[in-house]
Amino acid sequence: MDKDDDLPRRADDPLARLLRQDLDPLSVTELEARISALKAEIARTEAKMQYAVNHKATAEALFKR
Repeated sequence: MDKDDDLPRRADDPLARLLRQDLDPLSVTELEARISALKAEIARTEAKMQYAVNHKATAEALFKR
């Protein structure tokens, strides 16, 4: 599996735009804010993923009865 397999396929995808954004004009403060926002988004995404895993496990347990 290629590492690019996880990247979005559409050029207008927000993640694709984010990955292409030029960081050179950003100040240290702006870069720190960007990192904070990205960490918050990672936490939100991980929480959603955990919810999905738990939801699936609950449904599977329900139908195994």
